[in-house]
Amino acid sequence: MQRPEVGELTPPDRTLMGPGPSDVHPRVRRAMTTPLVGHLDPAFVDLMDEVQELLRYAFRTDNEWTIPISGTGSAAMEAAIGNLVEPDDTVLVPGNGYFGGRMASMVERAGGETVTVDAPWGEPLDVDDVRAAFDSHDPDLLAFVHGETSTGVLQPDVSELTDLAHDNDALTIVDAVTTFGGVELRVDDWDVDVAYSAAQKCLSAPPGASPLTLNERAMAKIEERDATVRSWYLDLSKLADYWGEERAYHHTAPITNVYALREALRLAAEEGIEARWERHEHVAGALRAGVEAMGLDLASTSWLPSLNTVRLPAGVDDGAVIEGLLDGYDIEVAGGLGDLSGEVLRVGCMGHSARPANVLALLAALGNVLEGEEIDADAGLAAARERL
Repeated sequence: MQRPEVGELTPPDRTLMGPGPSDVHPRVRRAMTTPLVGHLDPAFVDLMDEVQELLRYAFRTDNEWTIPISGTGSAAMEAAIGNLVEPDDTVLVPGNGYFGGRMASMVERAGGETVTVDAPWGEPLDVDDVRAAFDSHDPDLLAFVHGETSTGVLQPDVSELTDLAHDNDALTIVDAVTTFGGVELRVDDWDVDVAYSAAQKCLSAPPGASPLTLNERAMAKIEERDATVRSWYLDLSKLADYWGEERAYHHTAPITNVYALREALRLAAEEGIEARWERHEHVAGALRAGVEAMGLDLASTSWLPSLNTVRLPAGVDDGAVIEGLLDGYDIEVAGGLGDLSGEVLRVGCMGHSARPANVLALLAALGNVLEGEEIDADAGLAAARERL
């Protein structure tokens, strides 16, 4: 076999306005150049404590079991589901988005049975429908998505859903992948049993160290389960020994990713988590105002500031629009998934990407790419500027 000849790594300099990852803050990039130490080095052990405290602050929780999972957001999802779901457990999952379907797949792999509560793609779950599903199926767990990345839907009434679950002796698992660090999320006040997220969205860190928090009810279920968790790597009873007081060896943590996560969380703490929520709503509100003033609308009925599903004019090829933004303006957005495939653009407004300059640049570029359609690009820019 011949020796391969590979050139220098020169990826393009994009503005990331899709569903994730988002633009990485310069301080986070610098943190990734910090010299490596071992995953049991005393210096790294101290850093682990700091990361956990910062995660608790951002989750708005006092949960002892608050850690980053070594992996992407899907690993945190699988850790939550794989540890909480025992064989033959019944889990109520949402049917109004792509990631509810992923939840269902993971439940089945863990040996559980799924029951689906449906809503049209673009709409949140209705509390009355969830209540009816509890009456019919008596599930052991309720899993739902706080911010559905495929539809741009924010699930309201989180505390109503958690109260409903607890009144029926069920635990709750909340997907906060697209909300954590950018949209109001109060784990303790809303009585959420388990919440998980990812680093590359509203935190603007690279993927690879994904936040997870569990309360005492959830940990008690894990500690009392009869069947061994099917995943050795994601077994939280073992990970608790590494991230808990013992700091016992379990696996080699992704040191550089934890450095990056720590710095991203420091930025969130310096800004103030409530102020960060407000910034995302303010900047994304300008994006929404601009899109609507152009003559377009959003596909969701419950607005998710961090992920906006912009409905395209009839007959417009979403792939051509995405390609036009990428090739002409180095701006990345994404197309729709599932029921919204081909109909929408998914436009992120997350973390370091949630800046006025990015919103104005995107609206101007989108107006140019859609030239010839029945839109008013100038009105869109004017509305966004006024909102900002």
